Amino acid sequence: MRVTSLPTPSPSPSAYLIAIHAAATNFFDLLQIQGKYQHQPPLPFISGAEFAGTIVAEPTAPPTTGAHRFRVGDRVFGTAQGGYSTHVLAPEVSLRPIPPAWDFASAAGLMVTAPTAYAALVSRASTQPNETVLVHAAAGGVGLAAVQIAKAIGATVIATAGSQRKLEVAKLFGADHCVDYTKAKWEETVKALTPGKKGVNVVFDPVGVVDKSLNCIAWGGRLVVIGFTGGNIEKIAMNRVLLKNISLIGLHWGTYPREDPETAEEVWKALFDLIARGKFNGTVFSDKEFVGLESVGEALRVLGSRESWGKVVVKIPQGGQSKL
Repeated sequence: MRVTSLPTPSPSPSAYLIAIHAAATNFFDLLQIQGKYQHQPPLPFISGAEFAGTIVAEPTAPPTTGAHRFRVGDRVFGTAQGGYSTHVLAPEVSLRPIPPAWDFASAAGLMVTAPTAYAALVSRASTQPNETVLVHAAAGGVGLAAVQIAKAIGATVIATAGSQRKLEVAKLFGADHCVDYTKAKWEETVKALTPGKKGVNVVFDPVGVVDKSLNCIAWGGRLVVIGFTGGNIEKIAMNRVLLKNISLIGLHWGTYPREDPETAEEVWKALFDLIARGKFNGTVFSDKEFVGLESVGEALRVLGSRESWGKVVVKIPQGGQSKL
């Protein structure tokens, strides 16, 4: 992986040209670079997929109805292959307007984590006020999003993480209780924190700890699987699911814009409302700053070594400020 100079992309009939001011890192970037991701672009490719920036040019073809949603100069965040660059082309469906009070770095990490967490907790698990929600890997980007959304709903949040620093971060973002899930019998600790020690109502699992989570979920609980960052895809004894009357639910947010666009729009509308009311804030990793495309490698190293919390974001100076 190296930084190189290429011609700036030309505006296309269906895509906007965007000057990138910040790019967020994701675990799937690492997999793609290693050639292990399920969606591999042909070589050579520009890595990165999540970004925030300004519109430089609109699509060259007129829209089928009305006008283009965005104008030159508008601030947007979104996803497109090639986020680790100064410019990228992206279709309108992959872009959203940056909330007025948000900076580029905070917005860069919004496109994946926030709707994933909201759809999991609201659309899929139907989380209710006064319920107890267990959020695994709560200091990660999607974990901190889940913590904030669960609190906005009015739920009690029990957060798990693997270090004291990460537990502190989860607490800062609103978690009511924090549990170190590297310790033995952490499930008992979680269960003891719930009303009547009956267990949690909802489990939010981006890690792959379903089996142990079944030890601390309440009768009639809902467990939402959104990923396997722990590297283990489990095999579950389904009699345990039956005996506790549990719902095991999957969530793959990336398919919603295609399979259920109405729900996708409802999710974004709700998220922008939470942001406007100050109930949802950016989760940029601030223990270390990454500036310039030459720092992408180090940012990905920090992400991959699990030294970080929240979203690891690379700031990309434009024009005369560029470090390239």
